[in-house]
Amino acid sequence: MQPSKDIARLIEIMEALRQPVTGCPWDIVQTFETIKPYTLEEAYEVADAIERNDMDDLCDELGDLLLQVVFHARMAEEAGDFSFGDVVEAITRKMIRRHPHVFARSDADTPRAVKLQWDQIKQAEKAERSERRARRGLPAENKGHLGSVQRSFPALVEALKLQERAAKVGFDWSSPEPILDKIEEEIAELREALKSNDKAKVADELGDLIFAVVNIGRHVGADPEMALRGTNTKFRRRFGHIETELEASGESLQESTLERMEGLWQAAKAIERQLDV
Repeated sequence: MQPSKDIARLIEIMEALRQPVTGCPWDIVQTFETIKPYTLEEAYEVADAIERNDMDDLCDELGDLLLQVVFHARMAEEAGDFSFGDVVEAITRKMIRRHPHVFARSDADTPRAVKLQWDQIKQAEKAERSERRARRGLPAENKGHLGSVQRSFPALVEALKLQERAAKVGFDWSSPEPILDKIEEEIAELREALKSNDKAKVADELGDLIFAVVNIGRHVGADPEMALRGTNTKFRRRFGHIETELEASGESLQESTLERMEGLWQAAKAIERQLDV
């Protein structure tokens, strides 16, 4: 079987991998649940390639992510639920429906008007989805104003979306400054929890602090997930500098002292500041 730029070839490959007798022993036994972690991992690897501005990797990682879609669709087709074609049809229908200002007549001619129109269409789609679930005898989706925020999101993403949903009805801070006060309040409560040596209380207060930090990120337009990823990258880079310098001096991480590593950390920061200039 030869590679191809046609999506049909990828679908054929997945079908061959899932064949009970002639397919791949690993692929055959996979389920939605066992594949789910790989789907999440591939999405993060796409984000990482974008962050590094590595177009070669991005092309490769997008292919890996597309494979996940094909994999799930194939398993669903085997179960008689839907096929890859149904997935494509569903998303094309949705995009056409949500962009009447492009594909039909609409007065939405500003970003704000488009956003409002988008939300109205999503609400209509949600009502239709609820009706379909009821006809199939499925349980109702999460109710309440925050019900549309999935609990399966990574915690930072869930926190951000919960805050965004609450803000839509006015439950929000008026500016970033009061949130800074809230952060200081949460830090003080965390300090008290640490004194109690109560791990459950410490975890609770730590969660409150992180939630408040996410909130200020939302107010200043800094996505907390991306902000933290940026800091993780910076940490990797600076720690790598420590490791490189220690190796050049014939030292190891295990043998080094905290004071020595801290000095190299500060040196790495100084180098970065010079490069920024």
